[in-house]
This record gives sequence, structure tokens and C-alpha cells, in this order.
Amino acid sequence: MYLILANRLREALTRHVAETYNLSVEISLEKPPKIEMGELASPFCFDLAKRLKRAPRHIAQEIATSLAAIPGIARIEVAGAGYLNAFFDRTVFWDSVGSESFAAPPAPSGGKIIVEHTNINPNKAAHIGHLRNAILGDTFVRLLRHSGRRVETQNYIDNTGVQVADVVVGFLHIEKRTAPNIRALSQEPRFDYYCWDLYAKVTQFYEEDKTRLALRGETMQRIEEGIGEAAEVAETVADAVVGCHLRTMARLDIRYDLLPRESEILRLKFWDAAFVKLKETGAIHLASAGKNAGCWVMPWTQGEGATPAATVAAEAPAPEDADAQAKVIVRSNGTVTYVGKDIAYQLWKFGLLGRDFHYAAYPSPSGEIIWMTTSSAGDPHPPAFGGAELVYNVIDARQAYLQQVVSAGLRALGHNSEADRSIHFSYEIVALSPRCAREMGYELSPEDAKKPYVEVSGRKGLGVKADDLLDRLEAATLAEVHQRHPLMPPAEQRATAHAIAVSAIRFFLLKFTRTATIAFDFEDALSFEGETGPYCQYAVVRIRGIRRKGAEAATGGAGQVSKEFLSGIFSGAEGQGLWELLLLTGSLDSAVDAAIGAQEPAFVAKYAFQLAQSFNNFYHKHHILSEEDPQKRSFLLQITERVEAQLVRALSLLGMEAPEKM
Repeated sequence: MYLILANRLREALTRHVAETYNLSVEISLEKPPKIEMGELASPFCFDLAKRLKRAPRHIAQEIATSLAAIPGIARIEVAGAGYLNAFFDRTVFWDSVGSESFAAPPAPSGGKIIVEHTNINPNKAAHIGHLRNAILGDTFVRLLRHSGRRVETQNYIDNTGVQVADVVVGFLHIEKRTAPNIRALSQEPRFDYYCWDLYAKVTQFYEEDKTRLALRGETMQRIEEGIGEAAEVAETVADAVVGCHLRTMARLDIRYDLLPRESEILRLKFWDAAFVKLKETGAIHLASAGKNAGCWVMPWTQGEGATPAATVAAEAPAPEDADAQAKVIVRSNGTVTYVGKDIAYQLWKFGLLGRDFHYAAYPSPSGEIIWMTTSSAGDPHPPAFGGAELVYNVIDARQAYLQQVVSAGLRALGHNSEADRSIHFSYEIVALSPRCAREMGYELSPEDAKKPYVEVSGRKGLGVKADDLLDRLEAATLAEVHQRHPLMPPAEQRATAHAIAVSAIRFFLLKFTRTATIAFDFEDALSFEGETGPYCQYAVVRIRGIRRKGAEAATGGAGQVSKEFLSGIFSGAEGQGLWELLLLTGSLDSAVDAAIGAQEPAFVAKYAFQLAQSFNNFYHKHHILSEEDPQKRSFLLQITERVEAQLVRALSLLGMEAPEKM
């Protein structure tokens, strides 16, 4: 409701200024430092004063007295040297929050938004760093859908890349296994764990003899061409590991609409079509000398926000020294780099390639249909994928350079608008606190033990596997649930422990802004106190306990509350605190809007924590069920209902559910 009133005020002021002064202005709104100063404030009269050459306070007074009534806003006052402060109608807000709390989200509308996230290389088990990507992406999808946007969720499967090739090298050249043997092994439940260890062995295998790196290049070429035993093993490994990843993500209630595979980018000639376009426009050229001789390269000059491919290609062929700085798109052996395939993929996302995938239904761990691209004929009537209006690529901050190159490729092809609408949804790494690393059995040097965090490395086998993390969290939570509720049925205990564990990890990874490096710690994440998921869940459990106790004591439910009572209590001695709780309860829409605008799901996590904290303060201050005044008891019960509905909704947007008991 808060966002609705803010938009009404902004629209009314914009219209009034246009009609009164024949000027167009941008109305900025902010929250006053104190609730006594109103719920919204705008400093736009200061900018208007410069254009009208009048004192800002005089203009503010003129607007405040002549502005037409705005539904839901009781009055406008002038503050300071020219601020306009708006005060909400508290009884109207009360009714609106009651209706909003239980309303269904709007039906999807507008152009399609593609959010690509997770994107784990299918060569080993998922680790905690991958979880940050998946949880950020999944939460952002939930926020967009809540706001009424039409969203397609994609999880790109790089099944022809270096990492898969390395595991194939491990199977064929270190372990000397055959394709049928590997196929049988891939049916094991934790095949991804086996590949995790093998991947680390391959790193050591290369370090022992650098000439062995030639095996990687040969294997990659066979995989891309789809030829021989290497290609067969790569397909077996990638498909089996993808299945493991999907099971891991299903534990966190993370789902996808489409799994595009890199192999189809090659085999369905997506890259060939993009390659032709890039050559025709001069966006790339064949390097004839230097370290990149024989490679197709995109000219590149380092510099933030630069679009070098478009600039250099329009001027002249790049000189040899520039080729040394250029981005390789096709290697001298004919294999395509990641960024080349990403350019083709990005063109397809916007419907600019003139080609489409074949699609087949894929059995998901959760039972719903996921679609996967395929090189064969596929389903004759799949959903319409691609053709987006806006694309968010959830990829860590270390990939910023490659994302810039992809955008530069789009610009070089004349697709400036689509390049602008290609958003790199970046984030920093997840590491381990030294305490967590020791708990996971890692030996730390004295230097590492003093650091604020320990970085993970898949190549070295150092990191917390996602399933190990979830298993550990669930085991710790189950022990606590069993201790608190020994008579609870075992199935309910397990479901409760699972909900708390998921809440703990999701909230922990969401509460930090994307630019923050996270040092994960078991103890901090599982705490029932402080800024944690279980703390937010417990506020909902507490409200449900109030409802149960009221029913058991036959106290009576929440009846009607008169407008006279509302007006009186909100203006009385204790009314300010109650109003602040109601105002926060009705501000979920504002938190979601801010989170989408800034691409910061942390804003909604912060909102959920603040609402849970405010409710707990309210709970300790007011004796809800023992309140003797029937009107006030109904009022207090209805506040708890509104808080519960909005808090449950906020937790759902974060991918969390509140159990009945904790």
C-alpha cells in the first residue's frame, strides 16, 4: 500500500505542476527522518524554485494549499525551507493493508523477461558459491513475478566446455575407464561427488606434466564435434551431473523453465549463424600475427563502458599490437570460446538470430515439467522460449569483462538497444569463515586462520558442497526440533527441520548486498536470534501460537474495529508505535519495488527482518489475548493477522516457508 500512495502522490504533484506552472518536473520522494514529519517527503520545490526564480518555501506553500485531495493522503504540509511532507490517512491505510495482505498477485503481463541463473558447469557437485547464484536468481524471479512481470527462468548448461573436458580426461586418461563403465558409474546417487574428487586429480595431473594440457584441447575439440568416445563420455557425465544439480536445487525450492545446452548452440548451427553476422559486420577479424595468429578476434580496448568492437570495426582493421589485446572468439584450432557462444546465445534470447532450438520435456526432481534443448527433433509443440524484452544474466562479478564483450558483440551487430537491455546481475564470491572451514575438516595454515574468510576452489577440491551443507544444517535443526517437540510426529519433525534449514541458508545468502563478499558460518546462519531466517520464521510461529491459544481459551477472534476506535488509538499516547508497525506491514510493495529497481533482493530480506523484529517488540509490549477491551483486543489481533500475512508473503518471495512450530 505504501508504494500505491507514493505513486498517487507523485502523479498528483506532476500533474499539478504541469497545469499550474506549465513545467515538467521529476518528483523525488523520500521517507522523513521522523514519523512525526509524515510518511513521505519531497524536495522538488527547491529545483522548481531555480526555474521559477522564487523562494522554494513560497512555492511549497502555494502547492500545499491548492493541490487537489489525494485518496489515502490526509494532508500535505510544508516543512523546513521548502519540503512538502505528506501524511497518510491512517484509517484508510488500515483497511487497505487488510485487503492487500490477502490479495492474489497480478496476472503476468508485459514483455517477457529472461533471468538466466545457476549455470553450474556439469562436471562436479554444486558448492556454496553456486548456491548464491541460484538463490539470488530464483529470488529475483519471484520478485518479478510478484510484481506482475512475465518471466522465463533459464539455467544454461555448459556441456562442451573446459571443465567437462577435464573430467573426461580424468576418466579416460587417469582412470582408464571405458564409456560403458562410466555410464554405469553415472547412475550412482552421488556421481557428482565422484566427479568433484576426479576434477581435483586432473588439476594435479596437468601440474605434474604441462604437456598433458594438449589432452584438454584434443578432448574439447572431439566434444564440440560430437565425435568419438570423448564426446560420448562428456554427454554421459554432463547429463548425470545436471540431474544431480537439479536434485540439489529442488531441495531449496529452485526451479527452471528451460535448460539450454551449449551443445545445441554448436550442433544446431547457432554459432555458425552468429559467426557469419560477426564477420560480415567486421566485428571480428582473423589475426595474422602475434600470439593470437590464426584466431578470430574482437578488437578490445580496456575501459569501463567501452564498446570497442563497434568502434574499431567501423574505423579500420586493428593493428597487430591491438590483436594482442583483442578478445579471442574462435581459437586457432577452430573451437569457439565461451564468449563466442554467449554472443550467439544472447542473440537468440532477444529473438535476433533467426533460429530456434528443438525442445524436449525433461523429468524434474519436483515433478513439474522442465524443458531442455536437444539436437534431435524434440517435441512438436513446445512453449515459446526466447524472444525477450529484457535479459538478466546472473553471473559473478569476476565475469564482468566477458559480459562487456558480449554486449560489445551485440552493439557491433547494430543491436544497441538489446545491448542496453542485457543486464549483468553480478555478485561477489562466497567464502568460508575460518571456523566453518575447520568444522568441514580443512586444515588451515596459521596465515589462513587469521584471515576473515577462506576462499573455495573447485579445482583444488576446497569448498563446501551444497548437499553437504544442507545435510549438516538439517541434521543440526532436526536435533533442535526433536528436543523442543519430542511428541511431534517424525515426518513433521523432518519437514520442520528442512524448512528451517532452507530458511537459514537462503536468508544468510540473501541478507548481504550483492557487492559484499560473504564468509559463510554455520553457527551464524542457524541462530534463532539476530538477522537470520529462523528469527523471521519464529515471528510467524509466534503469531500462529497466539491464534491457537486464543482458540483454546475461547477468547474469541478478531471482530470489527470501528473507524472511531482506529482514529482514537492511532492519535493516542501509544498510537505512534502501533502506526509504525502498521506502516511497515503495508510497505512490502515498496520493498519489492526497490529490490527490483536496484536488483537487490537484500532489500526484501531486510524488510522481513525488520517486520519480524517490530512484531516481536509489539508482542512483548502488548498483552493481546488478555486485553479486556473487546475493541482493542480485536484491533491487536487484526494487526497480528496483517503482520503474519505480509511476513509469510515476504518469506515466500525469499523462497522460505514458516512451519507451524519451531
